[in-house]
This record gives sequence, structure tokens and C-alpha cells, in this order.
Amino acid sequence: MNTVQGLLNNTIRFSAVDGPGNRFVIFLQGCNFNCVTCHNPYTITECTHCGVCVHPCPEDALSVTPGPLVVVDRVACTSCDVCIDVCPVDSTPLARSVSVADLIEEIRPVSPFISGITVSGGEPTMQPGFVRSLFTAVRNDRELTHLTTFLDSNGSASIETWNHLIDVMDGAMIDLKAFDADTHIALTARSNEQVLSSIEHLAEFDKLHEVRLLIVPGYNDDPDTMHRTAAWLHTIDPDLRIKLIGYRPHGVRPEALHIPAATSDQLALLNDVLAESGLVHTTVV
Repeated sequence: MNTVQGLLNNTIRFSAVDGPGNRFVIFLQGCNFNCVTCHNPYTITECTHCGVCVHPCPEDALSVTPGPLVVVDRVACTSCDVCIDVCPVDSTPLARSVSVADLIEEIRPVSPFISGITVSGGEPTMQPGFVRSLFTAVRNDRELTHLTTFLDSNGSASIETWNHLIDVMDGAMIDLKAFDADTHIALTARSNEQVLSSIEHLAEFDKLHEVRLLIVPGYNDDPDTMHRTAAWLHTIDPDLRIKLIGYRPHGVRPEALHIPAATSDQLALLNDVLAESGLVHTTVV
């Protein structure tokens, strides 16, 4: 049995928005970006086991053991998210270590009803050994070989990391937060150099399923920026799938609530820019 461990935030048994078809989605804990607009900021950092969340828990599902270590009673926990709300580092004590073997057994009962699995996050490329072991196990299991294996990534991974994964994955959806370097740093606190390199590398190996462009008003929503972004993406692959996603404030941290939601008119204008640049395989959400 495969005992390789990963740090798991959560799973969704059925999703139609995390890659092609109906998919089992695995959200790993930990991310190397700190996005202003993150809808799941509690997936960014690992729990520090400070214990702040223990007493506010309404179900007494949390306790502190020597170490210290915050322990979760998973039977008592109702996933009310109070622990997330009070966490001083925007994390969660509910993330758990899981083996590839255990995760395979979670996937198996729903496998006849899904077309694949997607590993998301957090950022899945931060746990490449676990992802490779999981994808390999899926491909080697006679009951699961029909499942495709996809990554949903921010693209901030080295070429060596992608090369470690590329032969066991069917494709990747990559978020391009901003083509402009300074804007990308403003949105994520990280450079986009690896992101651009990842897009190029995955396209070269025909593993780039989709590029996702999150439109954040006041940051990357002007037509000139989209023209430059589209021109570069067209050089990568004129038939590239593009998903244009409007920023919405649901779930973000309080400091991002002042950013207005992207309007349908803004998204329609930017979608026209993509079409004018020759990128016609676009979806607006």
C-alpha cells in the first residue's frame, strides 16, 4: 500500500468546475502565494498549533496535547468554521495528513460517476511527491484507470517540479493573475516569472489544459493590459482555452472587501479583446 503522506485541506466528491467533466477534487494545504483576492485564505499557511481556536469551538471538538499540538475530534466537529474565523494566521486546525492509499479508498466509491480527479489547493505543486504518488496510484489501479489526472495550479513551480509530474498528469489549469510583473507582485506578493515559464513549458508538452485570468478591478482590468496578455498567450497557442473570471468579494479577507466586483460589461469588453487577438476558445464566469 502507498503510505506517502500529503497535507490535505478538504475534498469535494463531485465538481463540474475544476476541469473537464465531473471530478473528484482534492484541496491540499499550503500555498506559496499570498493573494489579495484569495477566496480560501485559510489554505495558505499551515496551522501553528497556537491553541487560540480551542476554547471558541462550540462543539468542544478541539483540544491541545503536549507539543503543543491541536487535535481535532472529527466526530464532534461540525465544520462550523469558527476555528478559521478566530485563527490569527488565517489557517485551519482541520487540515489533516492523509496517505495516498487512504485517499484512493475515498475516490473508489465514486469512481464510476466521475471522469477524473483534480488536485488543487492551496498550491498542489508544493507537494509534488504526494501528487506524483497519487496520480501513479490512480493510473495503476484497474478500477480507476479511466480517470484523468489534472492539477489546478498558480503556476509558481520550477521546471524540475513540472518534469517530475508531467508523465503522470493529463493536464493543468494555470492561473495567470497578471501578465504585468509589478501588478502580479501587488496581487500575489510573488513574481510571475515562474508562472510564465510554466505556461510555456506545459504548452510545449501539450499539458496546458487552460489558462485562467482573474479580472480584479483597479489592478488588471484595463483593455491595454488585456491586449498585451492576449498577444503573449496567442504566441503560446492560438487555440488555447481561456477562462475569464470576474473577481467577487465572497470569502476574501476583510482588507480586500473594498475591491469592487468585476461587472458583466467589463468582462464582455475584455473577452472582445481576447477575440480580437485571435483567442476564441474563451469562457466567461
